Amino acid sequence: MCDHCGCETHQHHEPQEQKLKEIELEKSILAANEQVAQKNREHFRNKGIVVFNLISAPGSGKTSLLEATIEALKDEIPIAVIEGDPETERDAERIRAKGVPVVQITTGGACHLDAQMVHRAFHQLEGQDFRLLFIENVGNLVCPSSFDLGEDIRVVLVSVPEGPDKPVKYPASFIKADVFCVTKADLLPYFDFDPEEVVRNAKRLNPKLRTFVLSVKEPESLKEWINFLKEMAAQRA
Repeated sequence: MCDHCGCETHQHHEPQEQKLKEIELEKSILAANEQVAQKNREHFRNKGIVVFNLISAPGSGKTSLLEATIEALKDEIPIAVIEGDPETERDAERIRAKGVPVVQITTGGACHLDAQMVHRAFHQLEGQDFRLLFIENVGNLVCPSSFDLGEDIRVVLVSVPEGPDKPVKYPASFIKADVFCVTKADLLPYFDFDPEEVVRNAKRLNPKLRTFVLSVKEPESLKEWINFLKEMAAQRA
């Protein structure tokens, strides 16, 4: 998928020795990332900031959910955002228009963010006043699940149009998550998508998952999500 993290597809004809070298490289990259992630986590906690890592496929509605979240909390809890995309600053521009600090990470083709990228981006935010930091990861349900960024809470999102099979197809994303959000729930009447069944499948993988069924077009559906965020901010304070 990309040559930044050792996750490129292995060819069946590769010699066994080459495969072993690639596995060792991947282990080394992940170990180095983990060290930086732990430093990030300590730094965030020392500053009283709660950090969320949002992971999903492209088009699941991460940015729309962030916009709605900012609108709901802007008068109560200061927020900052780190945006991750292979190219362009379009999502960052949308968040910036909401009046909150935002830093864009353009990965240049890499299929995920890593802890060092977040470390550098966070330094650009220092001096700003915020208590919640949302990291919108690159749209991908595979590679981001392997990379700890130093977050407190990992959120995996699946939109109704994507279909109900994502927990089965991408188990690692759900096993490592803390929260699971079904998004674009206003479209449920138009798709064969049973949110209760999808949540059950996700909880078979990870019984501790906290789950939400959301639609940014139905503000009432966001209340539990917003209350959860307030709860997390209050605990850290």
